[in-house]
Amino acid sequence: MNSDIFQGKWKQIRGEVRETWGDLTDDELEQINGNLDKLVGKLQEKYGYTREKAQREADSFRMKMENKYRKSADY
Repeated sequence: MNSDIFQGKWKQIRGEVRETWGDLTDDELEQINGNLDKLVGKLQEKYGYTREKAQREADSFRMKMENKYRKSADY
């Protein structure tokens, strides 16, 4: 799932972001608005992750969503 698709599906994905990182507020999710770089920054800020760990977490989540939405599109 490239960044444009991630942003386009943000309304669907944001609930799963909230489940994964429950400390993120609604306001922060609005600020992120599907932007992976902003998500990485918020993960660093809220969870004390290094830039590398936050990037790995965000990339892993993006891949999980890509697989989920690819499978659902196959049906």
